[in-house]
Amino acid sequence: MGELVNSPGDGRQAMPFVAPCRQLGPGAPLVWLKEGWADFRAAPGLSLAYGIFTVLLSWLASFVAFQWGSYWLLLAALSGFVFIAPVLCLGLYAISAQLERGKAPRQRTSFREAGIRRLGVEMVFALILLVIFMVWARAGSMVHVFFPMESNPDLADLATYLGVGTGVGSIFAAITFAASAFSLPMIMHRDVDAVTGVVTSINAVLRNKLAMLVWVLLIIGLLLLSAATGFLGLVVIIPLLGYATWHGYLHTIDADAFPRHREGVTATPRPERQEFDL
Repeated sequence: MGELVNSPGDGRQAMPFVAPCRQLGPGAPLVWLKEGWADFRAAPGLSLAYGIFTVLLSWLASFVAFQWGSYWLLLAALSGFVFIAPVLCLGLYAISAQLERGKAPRQRTSFREAGIRRLGVEMVFALILLVIFMVWARAGSMVHVFFPMESNPDLADLATYLGVGTGVGSIFAAITFAASAFSLPMIMHRDVDAVTGVVTSINAVLRNKLAMLVWVLLIIGLLLLSAATGFLGLVVIIPLLGYATWHGYLHTIDADAFPRHREGVTATPRPERQEFDL
């Protein structure tokens, strides 16, 4: 079993502030994808439904951008996908949880788990992401001071503008990724507040930088592949990434010190506890 890394709050008598995490090897994300693909095959209908919905949402964003905006608006809309993707995957986490417990996954159960039963905590999490997004948008507007004022700017000036913009965007994308990598799966799995989930996620990402870098590169590669297909690849990629994220959480976070939900899918333990040796 992987070695648990002590986190702040380990000595507290009540519920800990942060759940401890396991040390991951760089190949751990490949295991998550393998297990995610197994869930996809076990629930193909529901998986494709989530994927098709994501494709339609992407097409709608593209249509709005081209109809009333520009390529820049399209890029902004797609950047916002970084924020809504974790929330869209909540139903997929519920499907994986049902499969783990030997239950036939149901769309109604997934919606109930992802929406009604976790709505309060999810709203707090959404507020956290909204604050990050607003700061990101403000920083993005300030980057325009680097845009060349000449009518025919040279390549060096454009490179400076694009470099600064990419750097700023990468910082906020990294913050968003660290905050959401494991927080929503933890909220689905255990009765915790949004702040505990976010801090636990950031702690786990920082303590497993190499494995999480591999995971980020895999996500970027798969999303670029889907973009190259006119977003059609999202039909498979989004549910695959959602399921893999759930398994990544189970492999990484030890949340045994936190109470289970009183009702719902995750109120019942899995029939067999898995030992993770990554």
